[in-house]
Amino acid sequence: MKSSEEIKKAIGEGKTALGIEFGSTRIKAVLVTEDNVPAAAGSHEWENRLEGNIWTYSLDDIWKGLQDAYAQMAEDVKKQYGETLTTIGAIGFSGMMHGYMAFDKNGELLVPFRTWRNTITEEAAEKLTEEFQYNIPQRWSIAHLYQAILNEEEHVKDIAFFTTLAGYIHWKMTGKKVLGVGEASGMFPIDVETKDFNKSMIERFDQLTADKNFPWTLSEILPEVLTAGDNAGTLTEEGSKLLDISGNLKAGIPLCPPEGDAGTGMAATNSIAKRTGNVSAGTSIFAMIVLEKELTKVYPEIDLVTTPTGNLVGMVHCNNCTSDLNAWVNIFKEFAESFGMKVDMNDLFGTLYRKALEGDAECGGLLAYNYFSGEPVTGFAEGRPLFARTPESKFNLANFMRVNLFTALATLKVGLDIMLKEEGVQVDRIFGHGGLFKTKGVGQKIMAAAMNAPVSVMETAGEGGAWGIAVLASYMLHKENGETLDDYLQNKVFAGQTGEEMQPDQADVEGFDTFIERYKKGLSIERAAVDNLV
Repeated sequence: MKSSEEIKKAIGEGKTALGIEFGSTRIKAVLVTEDNVPAAAGSHEWENRLEGNIWTYSLDDIWKGLQDAYAQMAEDVKKQYGETLTTIGAIGFSGMMHGYMAFDKNGELLVPFRTWRNTITEEAAEKLTEEFQYNIPQRWSIAHLYQAILNEEEHVKDIAFFTTLAGYIHWKMTGKKVLGVGEASGMFPIDVETKDFNKSMIERFDQLTADKNFPWTLSEILPEVLTAGDNAGTLTEEGSKLLDISGNLKAGIPLCPPEGDAGTGMAATNSIAKRTGNVSAGTSIFAMIVLEKELTKVYPEIDLVTTPTGNLVGMVHCNNCTSDLNAWVNIFKEFAESFGMKVDMNDLFGTLYRKALEGDAECGGLLAYNYFSGEPVTGFAEGRPLFARTPESKFNLANFMRVNLFTALATLKVGLDIMLKEEGVQVDRIFGHGGLFKTKGVGQKIMAAAMNAPVSVMETAGEGGAWGIAVLASYMLHKENGETLDDYLQNKVFAGQTGEEMQPDQADVEGFDTFIERYKKGLSIERAAVDNLV
């Protein structure tokens, strides 16, 4: 571990890397030293807004948030080390994947940013999935573009370039219209042999839209695809002023390819190699498993994306995870406060989560759905949080907490079972990260039961995607000749760290399987709630 003086010297000499990630509720900036240890951080809270039935963030939100997160990180540097930040070894930007940002030839945004959260592209997603014989989820950029075409939206003819949030930020910083391959794989399908957009599918898309006589072809308006380790341009004078409004940061800093939160999650958990995977569990939940080969057929429940190095990844993405669980914990907080008790939320979460381990393996016959919003994996456009039981169910606190933890992972399990049971995908290790794993040994134990595979949680997982993109920037800067990202992560970033591994408990595995059958049967109850509870 470097001393404070050594870190101060490294900062002064620019022997650092900066990662900035735009999450759905927080923009986080993390500065790391040459050995990828966080030296300073800053963050900015933000929220998407529903405008004209579109989930969006304004350009003003984006730039103010970025500038605030950077300023806080620079202030942290000043406070800890007495240094004014003027240069950085390398920078990387990351963001929520997918979504739609379309620009005209003058670089003006044509319609408000449409985020991944929108479920307004069902017709386009179905038609493209059929046309490509490749699963195109609603949140993918190409589904947004094609839906705009189907809707005959006026702006489409004026598109000169479209990209994702991370691609937009990077473009404004460097003037380069590029994406890392992992992020690009959430815009349009990738050919894993060429590590580029699938050319035959691009041709099919152009044929589909030929009768519209647009002045562009798809390849002309897509960004260029790069892989981890590539140089993706340098910070321009305009970019440095946009990033650091104090004017201290100098131009000329190299940038790595912009990546999505899926790719940075893989980097942050050392799950880039084949037969590894990771689960990110917070407000939403997704699991990614790096595949050894293509799946045998198209599954609407499974997205195919790639690692930052271009290897194929099977991804199950669910919109709902901890929101309902958190709402119930808040009820217990209110209950305690009604008796005049002061409650520490970490203690409350920990106590209630641990209580779940005392419950019956299959939750004593209880049933819950955590659908705050729609859930495409199980076919829901809208959600209604729901708790149900029979008179014979064993209704106690342990089972109640257990069923709410089980349901947080249930939809994910529905999708994962396709990969693990139907496709026979092999997984050697899974890394868990995110809020669900904060209480030691609980979320991890239940995740191991859901997947029937060992689950590890690492200390660094808490650093999240901003640290992951900083590591990718660092890799671009420090990689040796022929050194792969897998090797760099294994030998230099995680060197010997395997995290705390937990094997699945057989009784828990059987209990989860019993629960999931009840869960699937009960989906008609959730459907009735959506139809009748307005």
